[in-house]
Amino acid sequence: MIPLTLAEVAEAVGGRLLVADPDARVTGPVEFDSRKVSAGTLFVAFPGEKVDGHDYAATAVSAGAVAVLGTRELPGVPMVLVADALDALGALARAVVDRLPELTVIGLTGSSGKTSTKDLIAQLTVRLGPTVAPPGSFNNELGHPWTALRAGPETRFLVLEKGARGVGHVRYLCEVAPPRISVVLNVGVAHLGEFGSVENIALAKGELVESLPADGLAVLNADDPLVDAMADRTSARVVRYGEAAHADVRAGDVTLDGRGRASYTLITPEGSAAVRLRLSGRHQVSNSLAAAAVARELGMPLTELAAALGELGLVSTRRMDVFERPDGVTVIDDSYNANPASVAVALRALAGMRGAGRTVAVLGYLAELGAYERDGHLEVGRLAAELGVDRLLVVGEPAAPIHEGATAVENWGGESVLLTDQAAAVEVLRGELRPGDVVLVKGSRYRTWEVADALRADAAGEGAVA
Repeated sequence: MIPLTLAEVAEAVGGRLLVADPDARVTGPVEFDSRKVSAGTLFVAFPGEKVDGHDYAATAVSAGAVAVLGTRELPGVPMVLVADALDALGALARAVVDRLPELTVIGLTGSSGKTSTKDLIAQLTVRLGPTVAPPGSFNNELGHPWTALRAGPETRFLVLEKGARGVGHVRYLCEVAPPRISVVLNVGVAHLGEFGSVENIALAKGELVESLPADGLAVLNADDPLVDAMADRTSARVVRYGEAAHADVRAGDVTLDGRGRASYTLITPEGSAAVRLRLSGRHQVSNSLAAAAVARELGMPLTELAAALGELGLVSTRRMDVFERPDGVTVIDDSYNANPASVAVALRALAGMRGAGRTVAVLGYLAELGAYERDGHLEVGRLAAELGVDRLLVVGEPAAPIHEGATAVENWGGESVLLTDQAAAVEVLRGELRPGDVVLVKGSRYRTWEVADALRADAAGEGAVA
């Protein structure tokens, strides 16, 4: 963060100083975890039922925090007292971003692929200048301003993923860090239970392009009709990417190798160039095109861009992380989170990586689908069978409709089994896997990753598969 006096912090957040020197300067990061406090830090104390940050305020000050941003007075502790710590964090982030005129804020949203594409964009922009991007999916009212506050005078690009659980959430995040470039990936049924309808999801995602200034840039997925139509919701310039004929940044002649890695011809108004991705999954073509569209607009030459795309790697964990075990089993760890659209993408990647052995999908519960929950799970099961997945392990009773959907597909040559928990899935895998098999692990945040971790541990020799 740029250095600020406590007086400046208090003014930015509408707070009141208590036992604090107005001229004392915050020179370090802003942290809400007392274990990460260092000299010059501003510690943010969030109240909570189980853990209250105010209980760690004195410890934070002892560790070097200049002051505590909190909501209740603490005797002897230098404080910036505010009514709401989360609102104050957002206000402070906005004040910092406003003081960085050379900063380009790049915001992106979508129902799936946000974190992976954010990582790709950041890997390209860092070649053009110092870049700040969040770790993992730090994309909500807390993670978003926390990331923005990492920007300093030397930062040229701030890449921010914008999540939403309802209409108005993206707009608020755009008020915290106004984007100059907005990227919308797709509109799906993720969080449908919270939004109520796909139309509301599209409404919420489109808030990102509505927040652009007239001289800004909207980067839209030409292959998604709901995203493509968002061009009418902004006065900013629009650039489209995708495989559609009308895309400005387009992929042609897409092929996949045995690991599901795509090669394609990158087609732009400046010419075309060959691209070969290191990333597995057909969906990475679209993700890489979104990143390419941003980098091209920022001035990266075509030949350099094509080469850079081929060097992009995984940054955030448990997202299409493909690893091969010494026993010849290939594992796709995509266990971070899941919704019907992202599971469909992962299943197609699994099918595309079929080799001499079998394809095995370990699928868990898909959360936050509301009234669409049963149908969403049924669709996933049907798709797994239609793609010819050989073995389907459905983990947990809430995910049972996946099993139902798969077994209802006539003439499917595979087999599905409904298991009680992750441990049961691991036991089945350890008894059945053999060289040449490809295993996908995917589910919402219900410990599905324990299966991937067990398979990884087996690869290290801690209980190898027979």
